[in-house]
Amino acid sequence: MENFLENMIFRSRWVLAPMYLGLVGGLFILLIKFVQEFSHIVIHILDTTERDAVLSLLALVDITLVANLLIMVIFSGYENFVSKIDVDDHVDKPEWMGKVDYSGLKLKLIGSIVAISAIDLLKAFMHISTPGVEHLNNMQMAWMVGIHITLIVSGVLFALMDRIAEPKGGH
Repeated sequence: MENFLENMIFRSRWVLAPMYLGLVGGLFILLIKFVQEFSHIVIHILDTTERDAVLSLLALVDITLVANLLIMVIFSGYENFVSKIDVDDHVDKPEWMGKVDYSGLKLKLIGSIVAISAIDLLKAFMHISTPGVEHLNNMQMAWMVGIHITLIVSGVLFALMDRIAEPKGGH
């Protein structure tokens, strides 16, 4: 009975596989939004101000960072919690793939989230002096800055916790 139960629990990790496939679907959603935003930039490039062009490009960077975040979660999460991805002989295999443990994934995720937050904050600050654009009020800006600082502090604390938990003498 114990053996059956342990095997059943071990095999339950495959319940995560459809969730990772759903995240792959999320990549396609981001691709559609990227193409839509890129098309908008190309169509309106001649009658767009430099500031608006930069804001539009920041939106593309934002979408790309979220897609990178999804890739990290999909690859690392699948390999850490479901099964190894057997592509060792593939020339395009990312160097970090198969080497990022849960702790490393956590740090990469918080780093990506901080980068996304910084880009959103930059976009909000660039909108401040843009005429004809609805501006965030001081309270909304303060919340954005506060959340960004909280994310940075959280990232530093995650890194410190991992460093403290790391056994002395190596990784």
